[in-house]
Amino acid sequence: MLFAENNKSINPLSELISDEIFNLLSSKGLFNEKSLRDYQIRKQFKKLRKDNVSASDAIDFLRKDYPYLQFDTLRKIVYHIK
Repeated sequence: MLFAENNKSINPLSELISDEIFNLLSSKGLFNEKSLRDYQIRKQFKKLRKDNVSASDAIDFLRKDYPYLQFDTLRKIVYHIK
């Protein structure tokens, strides 16, 4: 989980739920870390594409933030390939 300096969780779902609710649900272990990560990746990819970045360049950019994920893995995440 992502944490701020004051040790509270950073809410990656801020446009959907309040920080208070996110922290409560997170403290109860009700979030799947991988799903949250994938949601953030898709959100960032959409923003890059909206800014006219090519798909492959956007995925390369995401690899800098997620170096442990391979290009094809990120491609599967952003295109929801099962």
